[in-house]
Amino acid sequence: MEAFTALRLLPWLSAEGKPCFLAPGDDGGIVSRLADDTEARQLAEGLDVLRSARRLLDDPVSPNAEVRYSALRLTECLADALRVAEPRGRRLPEPEAEVDDGSP
Repeated sequence: MEAFTALRLLPWLSAEGKPCFLAPGDDGGIVSRLADDTEARQLAEGLDVLRSARRLLDDPVSPNAEVRYSALRLTECLADALRVAEPRGRRLPEPEAEVDDGSP
């Protein structure tokens, strides 16, 4: 009997707006590699948007429309980053329990 492998939450939604999952194999197939590339692109884009937002917010006379647009982009990027972080956290191995040896 095969051991259960957790499903991987993919970094995109279906056409209906629902989460997509992948039953990963041992060989890291094309969909898994595409998901890895998409996650890397999403995180890089988030870093670019963050840098741009910092420059915008450092300028005290930045137009309100630009600040609002920056906030909208930051919100999108944060959602992407959280979507990447959640499944990566699930794939981490469980920490080993600390053993109390009785020493002070």
